[in-house]
Amino acid sequence: MAKRITVDPITRIEGHLRIDCEVDNGQVSNAWSSGQMWRGIEVILKGRDPRDAWIFTQRICGVCTTVHAIASVRAVENALQLEIPINAQHIRNLIIAAHGLHDHIVHFYQLSALDWVDIVSALKADAKQAAKLGQSLSGWHRNSVQEIKGIQDKLQKFVASGQLGVFGSGYWGHPAMKLSPEVNLLAATHYFQALEYQRKINQVVAILGSKTPHIQNLAVGGVSNPVDPDSPASLTTEKLYNIKSLITEVDAFVKQVYLVDVAAVGAFYADWTGYGAGVTNYLSVPDMPQDPKGEQFLLPGGYIPNGDVGAFQAINSFQDDFFGKNVKESIKHAWYEGDWDRHPWEEETVPNYTEFNDQGKYSWVKAPSFQGQPAQVGPLANVLCMFAAGHKPTKDYTTLALDTVSSLAGSTVGLEALHSTIGRHAARAVRCAVLSDTLSENWTSLVENIGKGDYTICNEPSFPKGEIKGFGFHEAPRGALSHWVVVKDGKIENYQCVVPSTWNAGPRSSQDKLGPYEASLVGNPIADPEKPLEVLRTIHSFDPCLACAIHLQDMDRQELVKVRAL
Repeated sequence: MAKRITVDPITRIEGHLRIDCEVDNGQVSNAWSSGQMWRGIEVILKGRDPRDAWIFTQRICGVCTTVHAIASVRAVENALQLEIPINAQHIRNLIIAAHGLHDHIVHFYQLSALDWVDIVSALKADAKQAAKLGQSLSGWHRNSVQEIKGIQDKLQKFVASGQLGVFGSGYWGHPAMKLSPEVNLLAATHYFQALEYQRKINQVVAILGSKTPHIQNLAVGGVSNPVDPDSPASLTTEKLYNIKSLITEVDAFVKQVYLVDVAAVGAFYADWTGYGAGVTNYLSVPDMPQDPKGEQFLLPGGYIPNGDVGAFQAINSFQDDFFGKNVKESIKHAWYEGDWDRHPWEEETVPNYTEFNDQGKYSWVKAPSFQGQPAQVGPLANVLCMFAAGHKPTKDYTTLALDTVSSLAGSTVGLEALHSTIGRHAARAVRCAVLSDTLSENWTSLVENIGKGDYTICNEPSFPKGEIKGFGFHEAPRGALSHWVVVKDGKIENYQCVVPSTWNAGPRSSQDKLGPYEASLVGNPIADPEKPLEVLRTIHSFDPCLACAIHLQDMDRQELVKVRAL
């Protein structure tokens, strides 16, 4: 008989997510993904000036801040068919890439590594052997015996005090944990080092965006960063070279530590390449525009149906109808009034809360579709689409990661292994390395363009009478993000955000097909239903952000649902 387990809330994510599973004969046989809290940005924006939308939308989340600002200005610029100065494109790209590196480093080490690493086991390790292992895997200069032993001593003090802090909620000693004490100690060392390097790369966002989270330098039409190499109040040569030094430091960590650690974990947990595939329709969008119109990109994007890389179809520009016409959202299983499947420009946000109903409505998250089908978004979709498009850096880093896994595992691991829980982690590390390269490329292009005497940073927008529509997309750290705006007589008439965690965390579709989280859990092993570590492994591999995913505001301020945070 199937046993029902509920994990509520899922921790080490942003927002409030409930996962229900039925477990039969030691594996998940059915699953439900439910967003448990809400936001109200779309309703708040109605009637406002479109030039202000980006300031509001990046407040959707304290983690996914920059990404909503970028998608918002692009949506309004798309409606106006407004070109962007090349300096502004490069400055935006530097912010985008730096934010992506920060997010990916934090996700693996601080949010999900503890699903695979037994911190308590690290106390039994031989620090010299852990250092020897680290030095055999890469030339990282901080894999020294002294530093690794220092981390082990720090962990020992945590344990002796009885206060494990952020490590206190791990499933230590769980039968699904299989790393040796030395590997656990090496991973713990890199956990602490990652805190330093995510901070360093986030300084790039702060320098260019004036602050982080919630950057202040965007504008519809470009950016507000004055460019003058000789003015201390502007984007000077000194600031640019400070940015370059930060990029160089973090690049070493990404390629010598993060990429290697993920490959090592993948090798030790090679069986997890057989779990967690779920929905294999993959959607990604191009990014890092290199021209004013948004028709030339450093990073390609597109759509892969049914996991068939050979059937890849590219998305080629910010105006591409292939993307613009094929996105819809369903509320058949979401707590909104009615039962419709609509294009974002035609949506409305009218809440209608009922109890959790397995066969009916059970989430505040809508269910997006592309060409009528659920789609998985995120680094895995992004890497597979870039690989299919023939993007050389992506192919090189993917090959390197798979070769490293194969060498450590003692058997050949191919591209098909990426369709899995562990594959999502591998793809995120590959994307991180690619983003690091694009940081350097955009930095060089910006410096060269300023050197030519071009200081232009913004083209002023002008809003016509009547109605215009636009969409803006961005390949955010969690996947394809799009904002959709209808502007009437210079004011926002309708605004919708279709975000990565809506794509992935959404409930069943209008055809009752499982959403990506739900489908990815079916078939997962569960060693102990009372300690469902395996559920966390697969859900965390998507890097959920439920604050972004959920759409709701009750304008009468009536209580709709109580949520208890445990």
